[in-house]
Amino acid sequence: MTVPIDERNEAGDPGWDASTNRRPQSRPVPLPANAHMARLPRIPEMTVRRLSTYYRVLRILEATGDSEPLSSDRMSDLTGFTAAQVRRDLAYFGNFGKRGVGYDIGELQESLKNILGINHPWRIALVGVGNLGTALLSYRNFTAQGFVIAGAFDADPTKHGRAYGSLIIRPMEDLPVAVRNENISMAIVAVPGNEAQTVVDVMVAAGIKGILNFAPVKVRVPAGVHLSRVDLSIEIEYLSYLLTNG
Repeated sequence: MTVPIDERNEAGDPGWDASTNRRPQSRPVPLPANAHMARLPRIPEMTVRRLSTYYRVLRILEATGDSEPLSSDRMSDLTGFTAAQVRRDLAYFGNFGKRGVGYDIGELQESLKNILGINHPWRIALVGVGNLGTALLSYRNFTAQGFVIAGAFDADPTKHGRAYGSLIIRPMEDLPVAVRNENISMAIVAVPGNEAQTVVDVMVAAGIKGILNFAPVKVRVPAGVHLSRVDLSIEIEYLSYLLTNG
């Protein structure tokens, strides 16, 4: 059982001073492949996002042959988050690392894969094969991280049948059958704002449970469907603010 955060203090730090006489931490046990976030206490969104950053750092270290145990201080240096923040984030999910030694890179990476649900491939539908959609189809890091765009769909009949790599653009009417037969559980919305809600409604009706919305509008989804939004104009406006007021 996970100890509540306010009772754990800094005991989650594998570099904790032995003079505190804290109990040695047990070795981390990677979560099972079918672990689901809903079984855990409510986790802050930014904590989950930071886990992705930690995971990328661990992948880079492993790829460069770095096998030395990783302290929370070093993770702090590599990510820009404080060492205490690193420890708090990981402590939501159990005890990791060994006191006075650090985190085992391979073990922590495997645990984070299970926590993030990326220990198996995810098949994704892309709707909207305009400029943005075409760019997303060309983004190779999706596949490298286990996210496979399994289908591309568009309402424009002049695009139907066009090939992008191994994909053939299909009409929107084909989406429900593709979701059912091709084990698709996520979808990306890359259509103009005035089409976004209609597209999302079709996705939800087809059985999609996770949607990434690139359209510059707010869309509604029912309970049980997870929605994430990326608005590039907001990010650019934030930079504009910094340049103007910095």
